[in-house]
Amino acid sequence: MSRKLPLGEGETARTACARGSLRAGVVEKTGEVLPTAALTQRVGWAADLVNGMATELLATHWNDADVDRLASGVDAGGQSLPSNAWMALRRLGWAAAPAAGIRVNDRIVRMAQEQAGRTLRSVKWRTDLTAGVIKTWPAEPGRRTPGEWDAVREAVPDGRHLPSSVINSRTRQVVAYVKRHGRRPADVFELEAAPHGARMLLLSACDGQQASIARGDDPGRALLRLQLPVRPDPRSYQDWAWVACPITLPPTIPPGAVLHLPTLRVHQGRVRADLAYTHAVPTARRSGHAVALGVDWGLNTLLSAGAVRLHDNGKISALGAGSMFRAAGVLAKQHRLRRESEHLHAKTGHYERLMAGDAQHPLTGRQHVLAEEIRYVSGRRSNLNDALAWAAARWAVDQAITAGASVIYVEDLRSMEARGMSRTLNTRLSQQVRGKVVERMRHLAAETGIAVVAVPARGTSRHCPRCLVPLRHRKAPDRPTAPGWKWAICPNPDCGWQGDRDTGAWQRIAARGLTHQTKTVVDRTDGSMVIRSVVDELETKAVVTPTTTKTSRRDRSKTGPTRPRSTRPAPRRRRAPSPTGPSGPAGKRPEGHASTGRRWLPRAAHRHQGVTTISTPTTGHRPRGAALGAGFHLHAHATPPRWAHSMPDATSCMGSLN
Repeated sequence: MSRKLPLGEGETARTACARGSLRAGVVEKTGEVLPTAALTQRVGWAADLVNGMATELLATHWNDADVDRLASGVDAGGQSLPSNAWMALRRLGWAAAPAAGIRVNDRIVRMAQEQAGRTLRSVKWRTDLTAGVIKTWPAEPGRRTPGEWDAVREAVPDGRHLPSSVINSRTRQVVAYVKRHGRRPADVFELEAAPHGARMLLLSACDGQQASIARGDDPGRALLRLQLPVRPDPRSYQDWAWVACPITLPPTIPPGAVLHLPTLRVHQGRVRADLAYTHAVPTARRSGHAVALGVDWGLNTLLSAGAVRLHDNGKISALGAGSMFRAAGVLAKQHRLRRESEHLHAKTGHYERLMAGDAQHPLTGRQHVLAEEIRYVSGRRSNLNDALAWAAARWAVDQAITAGASVIYVEDLRSMEARGMSRTLNTRLSQQVRGKVVERMRHLAAETGIAVVAVPARGTSRHCPRCLVPLRHRKAPDRPTAPGWKWAICPNPDCGWQGDRDTGAWQRIAARGLTHQTKTVVDRTDGSMVIRSVVDELETKAVVTPTTTKTSRRDRSKTGPTRPRSTRPAPRRRRAPSPTGPSGPAGKRPEGHASTGRRWLPRAAHRHQGVTTISTPTTGHRPRGAALGAGFHLHAHATPPRWAHSMPDATSCMGSLN
C-alpha cells in the first residue's frame, strides 16, 4: 500500500491517532483461532521481552554524558544521526540483547531501542531545565525576586517564553530533594531515578518482516499481521508464529486515510491498538482572518465564547451575544472524587507509618486494598477529565464552525498558579483541565482547517471591550454598589457598557487576536500557534464597535376593515395527529404548554453513596447538575448560540391559550 497521500491546493497532511482493539486472531500456519484471552497473553509475552531490553538500555545510559551525546545529533565521525531513535542508537553503538537463552528477531530489538531512544531524547529538555534552576538557585525558593526570575529564564533554553508554573514545579521538586538529603542534586539524573520501559509494542519501528497492516474490501476494517511468540521464553525462531488480527476501524478514520503500523498495549485484559493514520485537511492559516471566535475560561462557567468580525475599515464588531459552556455539576463530582482520593492517600500514609517497613505486619493486606482503591478512584478522575475536555473542545469547535470563524483565540493561562486565594478557590483552579481542553480543541479544529491560537491573558477581564477603560466589577446588575466579580460596568460616561464579566473577556480576547494576528508564531516545541506579547499600538485598535440594531419600518397604514376577533378564543388544535407512542398510565398528553424537564430523580440522587455513584453530599455548594446525579451529559450544559441573524420562528403560526 502506498504511503504517499495525494494533496490538493490548500491542503496539508495531518497525522492523528485513534483507539482500536484486537479482539481475536488467527495463526496463519495452523489456522488456530486465538480468542481475546489467548491473543492478549501472546502480545503480553512480546511486550515483556521488549520491556526488559528497553529497561536495561535506560539504566545503562541514564547519565548526562550519554544523553548529551544523543541530543547533539552527530555521531563520533561527525555525521548526522538518523531521526529514527533505534537507528540513532545503533549508530552510537548502544546495542540491546535479550536474556540468555531467549531468541528474538532483530525487529523486536528495534522496538526496544526505539522506546529507549525516545525516552532518552525527551529527557534532554528536563536536563537543561533542572541545570538552569540549580545554577540560579534563589535565596528564597518559594518566592523569587524579579532579578532572580530574569536569571533563571536566561539560564534555561527558550526560558523567555516558558510558563512560570513549569519553573516553579521543578523548583519544588528540588526543594523536596533537599529536605530528604540535606543538599541540592547535581543534575536531573540524581534527582530522578532511571525510568522503566513501557509494556507496549512500537510496531512503527518494524518493517514487513515483523508486522504489516492493510485495508480490506470493507473501508471500515483492516487486517494487522504480526509475529508473536507461542511461549513466554522463545528458544528458537520456531517459537514465533504469524498471527492475523482483524481490526474494526473507528469512524473517526476517513476512508481515504493512509494507515500506519499501530502501537499495541495490554490494558485490563485486552489489547489496545493506537492506530496512527494520515489524511488531508485544509491548511490552517496564521493570519488573514476576518471572523474569529474568542474563548474565555471560568470556574462554574468553564467556557464563554463568541464571534467577532474584522471589517475592511479596521473596525471590529461582535456577532451576537455569545454562549457559555457550564460544567458545575461535573466539577462538583470531580471535587468529591478528589476529596475521596485525599482521604485514601492519608489513610495509606498512616498505615505505612504504623507498618514501619514490616512486610509481615497485619495491616499489609489492608494497605494493598487501599492501594487498589486509590488506583480505581484515580482512573475515575482521569476518565472524567477526559470526557469533560472532549465535550468542551467539541462545543468550542462547533461554535466556530457555526459562526464561520477561521480561527479560535484562547487566552494563555499556562503561567497561572492556584495560590494566594481561598482554599476552596485554589483547589478549584488547580483541578481545571485547561491544557487538555486546548489540546483536544487543536485536534478537532485541525480537521476543518481552523487555527487555534493562544493569546496573552493579561487585562482581558479588566478593561472595557469598547473603550479599554478599567472596569468596575460588581456582584450583579441590580446591585451596582455591591462589590463582586460577575458583573462588569464601564465607568466611562461616553461608553456606558456593562455586561457579564466573561462576555467582555471573550470580546477582548477575540479583538486582541485579530489585531495581533500578524504577530502569530509557531512554537517549535509542539507546533502550536501563539501570540507572544501585546503591542501597544495594535492594542489600541482592539476595541469592539457597538452595532446599531435595525428596526422594521414597514408601512402599517390601514387598508381595509378590522378583522373581528372573538372575546373567548378557542384553544389551538393539532394540525396533524400525534405519532403513536407507548401508552402510559395517564394516557397521551394533549398538545400545549408543558414542561419538558425531568419529573423524577434517579435513585442515586436521593442518598449518599460511595465513589462508585454520582450523588453529591449536602454540605457546601450543590449545583443542580450534581444533584440530579444521572451521568455526565446531565452535568454539562451549553447555551445555544445567539448570532446576529436570528432563525425564523417555526411556531409563529400557532395560537395561544391566553
